Amino acid sequence: MLGYPFDPSEILQNRRRLKRLLSQKEGLLPKRIALRSASSIGSLKDMLELFLLDSGIEPLFFEGDYGRVYADALYSEELAAFKPELVYIHTSVRCLELPAAGSSKEEAEALLSESFSRYRAAWRALKQRLGCPVIQDNFEYPRLRVTGSFEACSPSGKLRFVRRLNELFAQYAEDNSDFYLNDLNWLAAYYGLREFCDTTAYNSYKYSVSPAMTPCLAHSVANIIKSLYGKNKKALVCDLDNTLWGGAVGDEGAEGLALGLESPEGMAYLDMQRYASELPGIGILLAVNSKNEEAAAKSGFGHPSALLKPGDFAAFKANWEPKDRNLADIARELNIGADALVFADDNPAERELVRRSLSEVAVPELSVSEFFAETVANAGYFEVTSLSEDDAKRAAMYRENARRAAAETAFADYGDYLRSLEMKAFLAPFSERAAERISQLANKTNQFNLTTRRYAAGELLGLARDGRHLSLTARLEDRFGDNGLVSELLAALKGDTAEIELWVMSCRVFKRELELAVFDELVRLCREKGVKLIRGVYIPTAKNKPCAGLCASLGFESAGERGEAALWEYMIPENYENKNRYIEVVHEQS
Repeated sequence: MLGYPFDPSEILQNRRRLKRLLSQKEGLLPKRIALRSASSIGSLKDMLELFLLDSGIEPLFFEGDYGRVYADALYSEELAAFKPELVYIHTSVRCLELPAAGSSKEEAEALLSESFSRYRAAWRALKQRLGCPVIQDNFEYPRLRVTGSFEACSPSGKLRFVRRLNELFAQYAEDNSDFYLNDLNWLAAYYGLREFCDTTAYNSYKYSVSPAMTPCLAHSVANIIKSLYGKNKKALVCDLDNTLWGGAVGDEGAEGLALGLESPEGMAYLDMQRYASELPGIGILLAVNSKNEEAAAKSGFGHPSALLKPGDFAAFKANWEPKDRNLADIARELNIGADALVFADDNPAERELVRRSLSEVAVPELSVSEFFAETVANAGYFEVTSLSEDDAKRAAMYRENARRAAAETAFADYGDYLRSLEMKAFLAPFSERAAERISQLANKTNQFNLTTRRYAAGELLGLARDGRHLSLTARLEDRFGDNGLVSELLAALKGDTAEIELWVMSCRVFKRELELAVFDELVRLCREKGVKLIRGVYIPTAKNKPCAGLCASLGFESAGERGEAALWEYMIPENYENKNRYIEVVHEQS
């Protein structure tokens, strides 16, 4: 019921049963979320809870009274005592003072400045008092136009005022980390103002969003939250025939396919290819899973209107194996979990097979080709809250990894292979410049992640700068290319002890011994600080088994347990010898 496109009324009718079922999921990530609103939020909390549970996040909410966004941000002790890990502010144009028709340009400018300043003061107060991320709605357009289309260009036009205020909100989001916009304006436009904002519901109950539309708003907000905490998908796996083009390439050849501007059908598939072709730019991998001969499948990309080429795909499975088996192989090949995959296929039988045998794979319901791209995009699988340089390079990095894997086969001795890579690690403390990537890596890494704790970008930088922590990032280059920032570590200093609170490493560099270079650097930093004991903390999850034996392999000794966490201790020897053998280390400043 929660898969996009969903039926809002069906979700509202079944919310209690859905909550009961979703609450039984294993491995839910608990998060304290404060909801603040300028109007009554109705069932928004319940709907948001469902979508978050479905994404693997278990929310604990703080609501408080509506209409107190500014006052609570500045003064609420109850809100501060809740210690939220995230604040969502729901707003509406109904709660906004707008310029009257015929107002002067100066009056409209003064009102715009006053409105923005009030919200900005609230955001700054929340950051100072709570130090957590804030999600803020922008504003939908008013339904009433006193001057008609002149509203869009008049200095006192209400539509122009809202558009300019929304732009000020957007600029603030661009300039401030841990502040994110929920595009309420787009939602209202997509579903229609009359349907999205029901006047009767507002007049009767102060619901600024129609009760029937609250699932749509909750879905949008939940997409942002799951992105912040690393619950996004990482790869789009596409069928070919009648998914990326119309027709069967094995029967009709590339020249017989429906693709391009010559027909409505061809334009629909061109939209799907255009959407998929942009995903690598935001760090999403592409793969093919098609029942076809490989040569025939690849020939389809020779169509003159094809925007995608075989080289755009990080994995390419064109064979006669069951598609669920191919998906499992693709996940292994890309070294990501099957739960990071989205499978796009026009065939309902294939979709049902995958849903039954690989339930963790997201399978959108694709029924009408004109809406394929829209369905996948609007589902929010790949919601973006930040973009780093590494995101744009990710597809190229996976191609470089394929070249590394091919090179490995030429060596009988693995050490000789590592030496041949000519690796160079650039080590540095956490920095503002790398803040977004640092947050991404901490929140999206599941396999090599000792504690699986999740942090906001500002939170990690704050800890690194408080004088009570050691921070470390590692970027790895080799003769095949730059792997980007692939590992980070944060350790709390407590007297002569350093406790590792965060240590993650990207799966792209597994088995390259980068963890040894990072540990050597941690020991060096600890000795500078007079630290004698390093404590490791391992909290097991279903996905972080690859680092279960890390502490033991580095020479730590078991030190019992703390709740669900296994504790390990390493006494730094006087004559410590570096463990890293194959990586040249370069120290960089933050």
